Amino acid sequence: MADTVLGTVFAELLKVVTNVISKSLKYETELEKLKSTLESITPLIQEIETLNIALNIPVQQTAKLKEELIKGTELVRKCSEVKCSCFKRVNYSDKLIKLNQSVERICRVDMLTQLIRDNKKILAEENKQTEMIKDNKKILEQVEERGVNMQTDNKKILVRVNATLSILRRNEMVGGNRGEIDELCSVPEPPEITPGLDASLEELRKELVKDNGMQVIVVTAPGGYGKTTLVKKLCTDDEVKDKFKENIFFVTVSKTPDVKFIIQRILQHMKKEVPTFQTEEAAINDLERFLKSIRQKAILLVLDDVWSESLVQKFKFNLPNYKILVTSRSVFPQFSSGHKLKPLNDEAAMILFRSSVTPQDGKLTYFNENLANKILRVCKGSPLALTVVGKFLCGEPAAVWQSKVKEWDRGESIFISGTELLICLQSSLNALDDKVKECYLDLGSFPQDQWTPLTALIDMWIELHEWVEDSLSAIKYLHELSKRNLVNLVIARKHASDDHFFMHHDILRDLIVYQSMSEPIEQTKRLIIDISGNQFPKWWSEQKQNPIHARLLSISTDETFSSGWYELNAPEVEVIVLNVRTNKYALPNFMCNMSKLKVVIVSNIYGFLPAELSNFSLLGSDIVSNLKRIRLEHVSIPSFDVQMKNLQKISLFMCNVGQAFTNSNCQISDSFPNLLEFEIDYCNDLEELPGGLCDIVSLKKLKITECFKLSTLPEEIGKLVKLEELRLASCTALKELPEMVTKLSKLKLIDISGCLSITKLPTQIGKLCSLEMLGMGGCSSFELPKSIENLERLKLVK
Repeated sequence: MADTVLGTVFAELLKVVTNVISKSLKYETELEKLKSTLESITPLIQEIETLNIALNIPVQQTAKLKEELIKGTELVRKCSEVKCSCFKRVNYSDKLIKLNQSVERICRVDMLTQLIRDNKKILAEENKQTEMIKDNKKILEQVEERGVNMQTDNKKILVRVNATLSILRRNEMVGGNRGEIDELCSVPEPPEITPGLDASLEELRKELVKDNGMQVIVVTAPGGYGKTTLVKKLCTDDEVKDKFKENIFFVTVSKTPDVKFIIQRILQHMKKEVPTFQTEEAAINDLERFLKSIRQKAILLVLDDVWSESLVQKFKFNLPNYKILVTSRSVFPQFSSGHKLKPLNDEAAMILFRSSVTPQDGKLTYFNENLANKILRVCKGSPLALTVVGKFLCGEPAAVWQSKVKEWDRGESIFISGTELLICLQSSLNALDDKVKECYLDLGSFPQDQWTPLTALIDMWIELHEWVEDSLSAIKYLHELSKRNLVNLVIARKHASDDHFFMHHDILRDLIVYQSMSEPIEQTKRLIIDISGNQFPKWWSEQKQNPIHARLLSISTDETFSSGWYELNAPEVEVIVLNVRTNKYALPNFMCNMSKLKVVIVSNIYGFLPAELSNFSLLGSDIVSNLKRIRLEHVSIPSFDVQMKNLQKISLFMCNVGQAFTNSNCQISDSFPNLLEFEIDYCNDLEELPGGLCDIVSLKKLKITECFKLSTLPEEIGKLVKLEELRLASCTALKELPEMVTKLSKLKLIDISGCLSITKLPTQIGKLCSLEMLGMGGCSSFELPKSIENLERLKLVK
């Protein structure tokens, strides 16, 4: 019989803690931490209790947690009643700290129970499973049949579950939507407030649920008119979901689509084997065969933000109950006139504007109906313009409203010849603080409709702008841009900059490019170039320009680009961003003439496989001697046979790096003799670190996360005498920390969270006299060595 008392016991402890805090300052710090822990796990407790009842989980599964909560309640009551001596105060403080840690640890066990049982449900519904998940099922059966205690065997299960979940997260990142929790082609949630769309929603719903009718339905409107919002809302409509059920595939296409990759995403979303297609035709044929295999069911394919009519034709198949819903800025004559989304009427526009200008707490500090009506006329019913302007005016005083309305009133002709939205949004851009504006304009270096990590921005901003000093200041500026609704921001964990991702809307990137290119090419501070095929801009291909003075250069190429570069005379460039889509990519030779180059970012965020990077050695040119930071995403590096004497930081994300370490003719310490930071994330072919890495005695930060094959660290790690941070999170095969780690006297942080194969810490870890933080999330199955008592500077253990 399920335990139904857990929630009551939990609520009593939270109540007692709250009461004691309000009546006494004793143990305030410890009790506040305990209260924060209890409040943060309240939803988990509720889910655990619901799951226990629904699945009839035995009482034993939560008995220990309940017992701990009861003891905790008595402990807190005693703390409030006893007049403590100094010794007793320390004693009770320690007990409260241990109670907090115990509750967190036990809850992780129950959460694991929930994860495993959910995993089992998924297993029961799937026809084909990977060998890893099959092993999970066997373990689950053993746990239930033998009545194995979860705390005893949870480590073995957790290793497998964690590895499975990590692979899923990594696959999502390959798809480009970093930071999103949803599956690759699932329907994103629409905004809560969507006024003015009811009529369009009803019309499109009728057309979609028809058994006959048009196979292709096109929703068309200028950028920012709410096309994507409409189709998101349509796909979550009950009648539409009832017809198409699980067979709704939502794909963001963008300006230069890769058909092979789109099809790979659809197949991966349906948990089918994903082949590497040699041709686009092969991919289309494979998709058609798959759709025919489920032809008895209704299928809806959503192609969002399509720029080419020919692309839609490629996804047309002669199948019953198969429909394609398209959004585009253009009208596609082959598919009739389509559904043209109109601007919002005054009533709907006012609802949306009022919602955008209202703070999250719902308390408007200022709102003027007359000024709002003038703003509505300026925005011309564009949802994006209304939202951006509303966010800009949110919380601002009357003087700001009046000033901006006068400014916009003077330009009644701003909505002219297709650029009206850009010009309207330009007013919001001009209102930004100069520093924030400069940071915002840099975002145009990255492609639209893709999640970009903040760490890439940090590398760029620190070298371009003296006011961005570290990751915290970068987070501040990104949050400011999010507040202005100029970017979408996803935060996985609030304390880590590498868990922040941003995305800017396509029309807002157009705004950035428009702003950056408003000056002559030779004078612009930012040069942002999008190359389709091998069609270079006329000014570049004709080589008529004078030397370019841009400090930031961004070049995006598509999958048909041949790496045949024209020369480019850009001696002032300090940051270059190369957005890659081909399987093989050669760095342009003109980079070796950029004497002021400090940052290189090469990102293959669209491709399904890592791009093979060549010409890497040119970065070792004597001319490029100021290079400080390199960030490579989803590329394959042949070797590190290059010398960069002044390089301070290298970041490798989802790269193939194994051969780079083994095939290099020179020691990695010779390649990067003065390196300060080395980051390796999601590099799935990394099995061991070269010992030569430990000869880079200047290294201060070493981060290796989500590298599932890494099993050992070199004993020579003790040579890194200046190392301050060692992050090894989620390296699930890593078995131990070498004893030589204890020689790192300047080490302030160790993070082995999720390293589930580690069973012990070095016996002499107490020698780390500078250690301040120890992260061991998910590693609670081993005892700490006695020497840990000597860590006098240790402030935080997670």
